[in-house]
Amino acid sequence: MKTRTFRRTLLSVSAAAVALSLTACGGNVGGGSSEGEFPSGPVTLTVGQAPGGSTDLIARSVAEGMSESLGVPVPVENKAGANGAIATKEIAGKPADGQNLVLLNASLITITSLTVPEAEAVSLDDLDVLMGLSQDDYVMIASKDSGLKSFDDVKNSKDKLSFGTTGVGTGSQLAQELTLAQADLDGTFVPFDSGSPALTAAMGNQVQVTTVQLGEAKPQIDAGTVTPLMVFSEDRNEFLGDVPTAKELGYDVPVAQYRAVAAPKGLSDEVKEKLVGSIEDAVKTDGYTGLNEKSLLTAHEISGEEVVTEWNELAEKYKALTEEYDIDMGGE
Repeated sequence: MKTRTFRRTLLSVSAAAVALSLTACGGNVGGGSSEGEFPSGPVTLTVGQAPGGSTDLIARSVAEGMSESLGVPVPVENKAGANGAIATKEIAGKPADGQNLVLLNASLITITSLTVPEAEAVSLDDLDVLMGLSQDDYVMIASKDSGLKSFDDVKNSKDKLSFGTTGVGTGSQLAQELTLAQADLDGTFVPFDSGSPALTAAMGNQVQVTTVQLGEAKPQIDAGTVTPLMVFSEDRNEFLGDVPTAKELGYDVPVAQYRAVAAPKGLSDEVKEKLVGSIEDAVKTDGYTGLNEKSLLTAHEISGEEVVTEWNELAEKYKALTEEYDIDMGGE
C-alpha cells in the first residue's frame, strides 16, 4: 500500500477562550420523594463538556423532560475535560442508586480509546447505559474558491491541497483521514482546535477541504460559501439529502457523534425502569424535538443494550481501520 505523506501543520486559529463555570444548574424545579424510594431527591446529570455546546444543550433539554417525568429536579453539572473521561469516571465510581447520571459522547468510547493508554480508556463495562439519544453527522466541505464541487474533483485535482479538521483525536480527523487513505490521496493535514476555526479557514480558502459537524456547516452551505462533498453517516442525512454518503462513494467510513445517558453499574431493575421511562418521556417533549431540529440532530433513540453493542462495534472497527491505514489519532 502506498505510504501517505501527510504533513501535520499546526495552524493557530484559536478564538479567545471564554471563562465558563464548570458547574451550571439545569434550572429544573420539583419536589423530592420519601427516603427509601426512588428518586429520593434531585437526580444530577453530569456533562463532561463545557456549557453552551451541543452536548450541554442536549443534556439540559433531556434533564428538563426527565424532571417533569420524575417529579424531582434534574440539575445539569458541567465537568469538562478529556472529552468527558473525567466526568464519566467520577460518575462510574458513585453509588448505583440512580441519583447520579452522565451524558456520554460516543467518541469517548470509540475514538478517545485510540489516543490514550488502555489503562486510561473509559469502558462501558463500568456503566449501565440507559438509552441512546441523537446522532450528529459530519460533512466534508470544500472552499468556494477551490472550485471543488465533488470528491471526484478532490481526487483529480493537480493542486497541493490542504485538509483541515476540528482537531487531533476527533471524529473529524478519523472520518477525513480514513477517506483520504482509502482514496490513496496525499496532502497537508491541518488540525484546528474546534469546528469554528476549521470552518472559517475553509471559507477563506486557507484550507481547501475540511470536515466539520453538519450543524456548524449548514448555514455556510446554504449561503454558498462552502460546498458539501460527502457526509459520513450510514444513510443520507435528512437535512442534506442531495449529498452522497462516503459509503455510497465507495469508502468504508461510517463516523458520527452519538450521545446516550448512563448511570453507575448495578442499578436495580426498578430504578432503571423509572430512569429509562423518564428519558423516553423527555425525548417526546416539544423542547427536545425542537432542539434536534434547530441543531440538525438526527434522532437515534435506541435502547441502552443497543448503544453498548453499537459503540463497542464501532470502537473495534475504528481500531482495525486506523491500524490498517497506519493513522495516528494521537497526533504524534
